Amino acid sequence: MTHIEVDESRCDGFGFCEQAAPDVFGLDDDGLVTVRLPRIPDELTDKAEAATRACPVAALRVVR
Repeated sequence: MTHIEVDESRCDGFGFCEQAAPDVFGLDDDGLVTVRLPRIPDELTDKAEAATRACPVAALRVVR
């Protein structure tokens, strides 16, 4: 399985990741990204990868 690495210093809280993969990403009370799952199941990998590409500040990275 894969997991997501977040560069919290880059996140500006646009929320595109949450829109693209709400089962994987959320926003906390400060409006910054949270990863809902410690490991991304195979059936959500494509959505998680699309969501990381949607991040305009490149704060997310999929790690296999």
